[in-house]
Amino acid sequence: MYQPNNSSASSSSSSNNNRINVPEARGALDNMKYEIANELGINLKQGYNGDLPSRQAGYIGGYMVKRMIEQQERQMSGK
Repeated sequence: MYQPNNSSASSSSSSNNNRINVPEARGALDNMKYEIANELGINLKQGYNGDLPSRQAGYIGGYMVKRMIEQQERQMSGK
């Protein structure tokens, strides 16, 4: 019997891949999120932020990724 691969990007069924692989990192990621939102002048509340426009949420997430990549590059270069 054929079993479709749910991890495929072309899969028609949706799955949530927003899991934190290292649960101990959740606090650090939350702190980074609020710090970046503050730097960007975005009012991010504790708890529910469903009224936040997707553009602003995207800015926060994008800057989080950018900062994590920069930190990893510095770590890999030994600086």
